[in-house]
Order: sequence, then structure tokens, then C-alpha cells
Amino acid sequence: MEFKVYIIHNKDRDKYYIGQTYDLEKRILEHNSGLSNFTSKYKGIWEVVYTEIYTTRTEAIKREIFLKKQKNKDFYKRLCKMDD
Repeated sequence: MEFKVYIIHNKDRDKYYIGQTYDLEKRILEHNSGLSNFTSKYKGIWEVVYTEIYTTRTEAIKREIFLKKQKNKDFYKRLCKMDD
């Protein structure tokens, strides 16, 4: 089974969310349906802007934690190769 670390972006609010899952399509639907505590606070559509694939959940969680610790929009924009 593959585990994906992902970054989603809400263009309306310029917010990022980082997570990990084995079913990215289902997880994005949850984010956009208001079923996620963090993302449900912000109106607008969440779009996947970055993914990485790992073979174990442990690896994915380690990467997710690292990315969340960055807390820097410029870092996320560079990682995702997003323009302003």
C-alpha cells in the first residue's frame, strides 16, 4: 500500500494544509466537504498542490511532521513551485 504526504492550498484564503493518507481522493473530498477540523474553518476549494509517495505510514508521518514544523508559506510555495 502507498501512503501519500500531500499539501493542499485554499486560494481564496491563501492557506495551506499538510497531511498524509493512503486514499488521497477520498481525503480531498473530506476536506472540501467540511469533514476536516482545520480546513472546514475556511471557505473555498482546497486543491492538491504537492504530493510525495512513501511505502510505509511511519515514513509518511515523519515527513508530514517535518513539513508541518516549517510553518512558512514561502517554504511551501517553493516546495510546490507555486507563483504568487
